[in-house]
Amino acid sequence: KEQYYSEQHSSLINKAYQTLLNPLSRGLYLLELNGVEPAQETDCDADSVFLIEIMEINEKLAEPENDAILEEIETLIKVKIQPSLCKLVMFYFISDDLQEAKKLLAKMKYFANLEDKLKNKKIPS
Repeated sequence: KEQYYSEQHSSLINKAYQTLLNPLSRGLYLLELNGVEPAQETDCDADSVFLIEIMEINEKLAEPENDAILEEIETLIKVKIQPSLCKLVMFYFISDDLQEAKKLLAKMKYFANLEDKLKNKKIPS
């Protein structure tokens, strides 16, 4: 019985650690704790300039593999995500501006998807 409980708690601890380790999942969890529904892909709150930027990056990722373009995209994503994380952690949650945190997390989801596409593109087939 004790071993069973240990396994259950170990699983919960591992899941909690993975949630807190990733800034996006941590932010989504904090929203959930505060009773705020995360933005869905169907929400139309995203500004058009941001969406156009995401589309342009996606188009570059769809082009035939070019290491220079992949490096450019990787740098762009890092430059866009890091400032967002600082704002999210230091400002929106601390100042209890959960709606702005929600908007920023929605944008972070787009960047996380781009990162996944970039990783898949870099993996040799």
